[in-house]
Amino acid sequence: MVEQTGNIGFEETLWKAADKLRGSMDASDYKYVVLGLLFLKYISDKFETKHDELVEEGMGFEEDRDEYAAENIFWVPKEARWSYIRDNAKDEKIGQYIDDALILIEKENPSLKGVLDKRYARPELDKRRLGELIDLISTIKLHKNGEQDLLGRVYEYFLGQFASAEGKGGGEFYTPASVVKTLVEMIEPYRGRVYDPCCGSGGMFVQSEKFVEDHQGRVEDLSVYGQEYNPTTWKLCKMNMAIRGLEANLGDHYADTFHNDLHKTLKSDFILANPPFNISDWGGEHLVDDVRWKFGIPPKGNANYAWLQHILYHLAPNGTAGVVLANGSLSSNTSNEGEIRKNLLEADMVDAIVSLPSQLFYSTPIPVSLWILRKNKNETGAQRERNKGVLFIDARQVGNLVDRTHRELTSEDIENIAGTYHDWRSKEGEYVDVQGFNKAATLEEIRKHEYVLTPGRYVGIEEVEDDGIPFEVKMDDMTAELAELFAKSHHLEEEIRKNLGGIGYDF
Repeated sequence: MVEQTGNIGFEETLWKAADKLRGSMDASDYKYVVLGLLFLKYISDKFETKHDELVEEGMGFEEDRDEYAAENIFWVPKEARWSYIRDNAKDEKIGQYIDDALILIEKENPSLKGVLDKRYARPELDKRRLGELIDLISTIKLHKNGEQDLLGRVYEYFLGQFASAEGKGGGEFYTPASVVKTLVEMIEPYRGRVYDPCCGSGGMFVQSEKFVEDHQGRVEDLSVYGQEYNPTTWKLCKMNMAIRGLEANLGDHYADTFHNDLHKTLKSDFILANPPFNISDWGGEHLVDDVRWKFGIPPKGNANYAWLQHILYHLAPNGTAGVVLANGSLSSNTSNEGEIRKNLLEADMVDAIVSLPSQLFYSTPIPVSLWILRKNKNETGAQRERNKGVLFIDARQVGNLVDRTHRELTSEDIENIAGTYHDWRSKEGEYVDVQGFNKAATLEEIRKHEYVLTPGRYVGIEEVEDDGIPFEVKMDDMTAELAELFAKSHHLEEEIRKNLGGIGYDF
């Protein structure tokens, strides 16, 4: 069994063990091999947990499909159960056995049709390493009573690790959990319809589920809708939803959100989205007269404002959206973007803007911002006059480095950002502007800044606590210290010249 070691979590221990087996496989390829096996192991474990219960009851119902369907457990045929895969792990045909098992599972479970990636029989996949990976995964039980979310933990951790390993391409399917948590804590999707038009592997849905559970709500009160353009990422999302028991309407196929909207009539209570940043080849020239462009025609060379307007189009009359966008969207005036931003602000659609630090994403080191959009925002109980404008939060200095290249928002950071927002929204909240961090700006102030939404323009510079030492004294001390450093530098320079001269070098 894979055990937790010291302070290293179970997920990290398993990752390190599995990653040793990767060999020459690319991370993008290995991702589907590992996650597919984990999914197969999970549904088999879940099936066998129920199977063992029925055997113990002794009523002969262990092969009765209805007993499993009643608890939303996938039916796993004998030739697809993990015990069969494990027993044949060293067979040179193991890849074919796995592909056949996945075909059987899809055949017996229509909701998984076209979802499972059958790639294990390919000649380029080293069957010895595949057998070792099966042996490793066989050492853990991914479903047992009282530990329902074990695979969910492993799956989420592995998605993050794969995103890191793939670098730029990894961000295509994965939004860092701390960013998603911040959005979820801000818009609070307790119940209703939740939509993500570019859902990737489903991280927004997972965090929404966790939010509801953490606040003693009922996950059944959420209806999940999503769409994804990348076929393999769409499959990842379907698997991610299946292992968590989330009923998600992702359409029956992958599709381009702009050109083949699978949820045309949807009006969602909550929208969470991390659209691909600054995409230029989105086909805007074919959608000039689209009904979604209520606030202006988005430029053909950048889809940022197309995403914002698509999201507003699908927002219910009292809905709220949280969107991750590149910082350029806050100030760009290129090709009608400035005019669209102005129209959004004059229509009072923008509730809050949060600037985040750099290095949060695996796909790009650039900093990003969160847009909170709200329809009828002044009819939700908040103070009308105070909220006629935008709350700006400058969170560029928060977060901790988790390694040399990646930063993560802490729980305290998330609580501070979300708490500031909710204080501003609430009648009872004790909201105050904090110089250098947050500012509630009126629409008139925003007009004076020509509708630029960069938080730094509004929040000002953080005040430094007065230590009681007069400025003149500090300046004298710094000048004396600088003079001393210059003298030391000059002395060292002379010593170096003297030493070099002694070996025949003349400066």
